[in-house]
Amino acid sequence: MEIPDLDTLKFNADGLIPAISQQHDTGEILILAWMNRDSLAETFRTGVACYWSRSRQKFWKKGESSGQIQTVKAIRTDCDKDTILLQVDQIGVACHTGRHNCFFLEAQAGEWVEIAKPEVDPDQLYGKK
Repeated sequence: MEIPDLDTLKFNADGLIPAISQQHDTGEILILAWMNRDSLAETFRTGVACYWSRSRQKFWKKGESSGQIQTVKAIRTDCDKDTILLQVDQIGVACHTGRHNCFFLEAQAGEWVEIAKPEVDPDQLYGKK
């Protein structure tokens, strides 16, 4: 993909912009992550989602350790240019908990209720077993 002018985007004070990944053919929201200018450029260059890990302070190529890759079909920004939307083809599960997406807790009667069980054991995803 050709890289547009990334300077027109509104990165926060830490140089980050929120990025939502969405399954391109169903519209399912998969994850919310963060990107910096370099990880976004890497995503454009490779066609594979690359985020910025705030906890590890390094690139996080989705699926590099688990094999659960996000192939990018389209990259959009919102009207304020302060959020990225990646339309992806998710291979396997998207969430590090082994669930298909990260939004498996729902507010019900004043509590957060688990509405989706893991599809894969996270230890198997990350080679801990």
